[in-house]
Amino acid sequence: MINAQDIKNGTCIRMDGRLYFCIEFLHVKPGKGNTFMRTKLKDVVDGRVLERRFNIGEKLEDVRVERRPYQYLYMDGQDAIFMNQETYEQIPILKEVITGVDFMKEGDVVEVVTDASTETVLYAEMPVKTVLEITYTEPGLKGDTATNTLKPATVETGATVKVPLFINTGEKIEVDTRDGSYVGRVR
Repeated sequence: MINAQDIKNGTCIRMDGRLYFCIEFLHVKPGKGNTFMRTKLKDVVDGRVLERRFNIGEKLEDVRVERRPYQYLYMDGQDAIFMNQETYEQIPILKEVITGVDFMKEGDVVEVVTDASTETVLYAEMPVKTVLEITYTEPGLKGDTATNTLKPATVETGATVKVPLFINTGEKIEVDTRDGSYVGRVR
């Protein structure tokens, strides 16, 4: 158990039978009344964000989480098979709980967050940026860089990314795995 005033960004708590990560907190001391914590909590399962106020001194059930690097091996139906970097143990993780799953290729290392008490996987996160090769895109025209026009391009994982007109097939680009946006060309 932790006190409400001990909540920080990244703290995981169990509330109403669900797990939540604190993504924002503010210690509020109004002119009248008691001090309280205003928090934004993100549901681990469905990603919904809710705002919640806690009185100072209120007891909350904290959850100890562990973050470990796992290497992506292959897809098996709706599961992605990962290997623990330290023990070489292989575990399946549902595609729905992996952020950036469309940009994941074999050999990528992701951070897997597990509940330490039950050893259940809460979610897995790709690195924020990844380098991918373009397998197909319409050829760009020389000198066609005056506008910020984007065209669709298929990357090696099969996902589609909007890229500038001057990008061609075979080039490597950097992609933001959170929203699938083009970051830049890799030379």
